[in-house]
Amino acid sequence: MTVALMWEARAVDGRGPELLEWAHAQAEVLAAAPVRREILRAPQGRVLVITWWDAPYEAELPELPEPEAELIARAVHRWRFESVEADGRDASAGAGPNG
Repeated sequence: MTVALMWEARAVDGRGPELLEWAHAQAEVLAAAPVRREILRAPQGRVLVITWWDAPYEAELPELPEPEAELIARAVHRWRFESVEADGRDASAGAGPNG
């Protein structure tokens, strides 16, 4: 099963590049290497890090920590998703009609 962890933070005004650099450095030193990692940015200093893992949904997986309070405008948002379809294919192929 593929699990995606999403980590999103918003920098205080003018510190978006610093938050992006911080997130990139943290993603490089996770306790384990994900199958895939992507780092995205958006206006207003927002940074999104998505990591994909070959693991059960409930697995204990390494996540990015909370940055220093002076760097972020609000608490970090975190989400965990499991893949149900990839490239037009059912990600749970062979799992039966109820997953």
